[in-house]
Amino acid sequence: MELKEQFEKAIADSKSLSEKPSNETLLQLYSLYKQASEGDINTDPPANPFDFVAKAKYEAWSSLKGKTSDAAMTEYIELVAKLKS
Repeated sequence: MELKEQFEKAIADSKSLSEKPSNETLLQLYSLYKQASEGDINTDPPANPFDFVAKAKYEAWSSLKGKTSDAAMTEYIELVAKLKS
């Protein structure tokens, strides 16, 4: 199966996990997904300093700057596989 197809399957699988992952794991999934699908972060940091969720998402995605789409897809696929088992 091609990497893009495996990534699409992992996205679908991530929506039907038996248990909800921790917030830290959800952030990891989010940032890997964004890096794989959009590349390096291309937005400004959140303006509201009290929007902790937006800030956490921004920082998680920003921390992956420079990682290739293929590497992010592979890590996403591996993380979802680990969560399923």
